[in-house]
Amino acid sequence: MNQPIRILLVDDEPLVRSGLAAILGAHQDIEVVGEASDGTDVWPEVRRLQPDLVMMDVRMPQMDGIQATAQLVALGDARPKILMLTTFESDDYVYQALKAGADGFLLKRARPEELLHTVRAVAFGDSIVFPAKLRELAAVHGSNAPDRVAAAGLSSREAEVLRHLARGYNNQEIAQSMFLGTETIKTHIGSILSKLRVRDRTQAVIAAYESGFMNPGG
Repeated sequence: MNQPIRILLVDDEPLVRSGLAAILGAHQDIEVVGEASDGTDVWPEVRRLQPDLVMMDVRMPQMDGIQATAQLVALGDARPKILMLTTFESDDYVYQALKAGADGFLLKRARPEELLHTVRAVAFGDSIVFPAKLRELAAVHGSNAPDRVAAAGLSSREAEVLRHLARGYNNQEIAQSMFLGTETIKTHIGSILSKLRVRDRTQAVIAAYESGFMNPGG
């Protein structure tokens, strides 16, 4: 049996933390290893607990999720995955957290099955959560940005893979859509990240929308 996904919950509302812990803890492939109430606690708790994923409120009293995300991203490849929690889908704070390096986001009113799907998707890193409202924010923020995608010199195949990434497809879905193997897709994604000079697929998708390569309608 694979090791469970180890999660640190960070939210200043105890009821939110207890509700999430109850849902997540009912599944054998997920383990809530700790809780914290503010972004200031994230760095020491990550060092102590070594979680695979941090679920974190984007708005907290002393240190918000954007600042805490930036601290974790500084760890490089050793950092846990970061899943932001928010009340509003169009929250500019969420977009800034994704820009800072967060791997996905989740609405606090999400259904339990959606919560579980998002946790697993972010933990395994083969798809991202970037719906229409955040696409619109990316387009607005990038309205004066240079066309990074055009300048990167992607091949036609790589451009097609990026379009699928921007629509939220995981590796298997992209492979099926393009009639290619998943290992080939992984190779293309690695090349895309290198050419765009970004650290992960979330940052590649942000670049796609900010540069106008993709439009918010998809």
